[in-house]
Amino acid sequence: MRTKLFLLLAIAGIGVIAFAVLREWRSSRLENSPPPEAFLNQIRNEFDNSAPVETSTTAAISQKVLDTKTGTQSVSTPKFNCSGGSWDCYETYYVAMTKSASTKEAFGDLRARYSEDGYVRAMCHPLTHVIGRTASERFENPGDAYLEGDPFCWSGYYHGVLEGVIGRIGLKNLAERMDTICVNIKDREGYGFDYYNCVHGLGHGVMAITQNELWESLDYCDKLTGPWEQLSCASGAYMENIIADGKMHITKFLNPSEPLYPCNTSPDKYKNTCYLMQTSYMLKVNGRDFKKTFEWCSGVEEAHRRTCYESLGRDASGGTTSNVGQTHDLCMLGTDAEQRAHCVIGAVKDFISYFHSDAQAKAFCNSFEDEDLKQTCLTTGEGYYAQF
Repeated sequence: MRTKLFLLLAIAGIGVIAFAVLREWRSSRLENSPPPEAFLNQIRNEFDNSAPVETSTTAAISQKVLDTKTGTQSVSTPKFNCSGGSWDCYETYYVAMTKSASTKEAFGDLRARYSEDGYVRAMCHPLTHVIGRTASERFENPGDAYLEGDPFCWSGYYHGVLEGVIGRIGLKNLAERMDTICVNIKDREGYGFDYYNCVHGLGHGVMAITQNELWESLDYCDKLTGPWEQLSCASGAYMENIIADGKMHITKFLNPSEPLYPCNTSPDKYKNTCYLMQTSYMLKVNGRDFKKTFEWCSGVEEAHRRTCYESLGRDASGGTTSNVGQTHDLCMLGTDAEQRAHCVIGAVKDFISYFHSDAQAKAFCNSFEDEDLKQTCLTTGEGYYAQF
């Protein structure tokens, strides 16, 4: 169960990482995207390992009447009865909550349960997708839906909105509409986070409507004007691919016997985007064997090898909730200076993003006896923290 939680945490944070990468890429206009940035807001709490208790969907949507602010009208809101871990129950509950109450109330409820309910913590990002998809039914364009959005749990609401929008457009009309869907987002001209979430959400949406056909989804991303938009869309498609669980969410574009797939056969312009998140899947495949994952990363094409090592550093910090000693030891499993240095680079950024402080990052850097490694860590941390 902890391995499953680790993967969910890793993937949820990658959307934020990808935004940082793409913003820096746009500024520099480098041919290859820079290394991955760190997780934001890693969850400290462990998932409740108790056996799941299936809860009746019918019970989950039992109704009670609440007065509105005016006191003259009432709306029906669902009664919560999902404790134990049934996805269908939680999904039904938040669909009903969003429809009968409001997006704001649905997020208020989710936040309240987050600290008490292990299943909500583990599935928070997918649940915010549910709220976004449901809320999108009330709006003609995503820009209007975004105005009542909430970034809680890695901005899943915004991704869900796009899944709903694309589902209503339909596959037949998608090609001609693809480049117009995000034109009304308020910070489009400045390439802001809302605009990124919209274009990134397109990647999630096209994967949903094509039934997880990754190559076809990337073809739709190619229809967007501008390389920044294409890469942002691709990051959503790759993320959607990697969260497959083989049960409710199935993909043919992951292969445990070929852990670098599909990155190693992706179009060249999208390979770095793929490797930005592939280490989380690689660690799932090998039971979080970091030494083996370093070995696998060493087989990546030279242009993307360092991205793989830095992504592994992010996972080292993220999987230990930024524990100095444990993260240090995991990065030191690298067999040469390049592996260790780039693992440390990815990890120190994750420390800063997690704590929103450089104090713990400096403690991490100072844990290394090797002066070159220590200075690489401190210099990277100083530059990254200056962006906050």
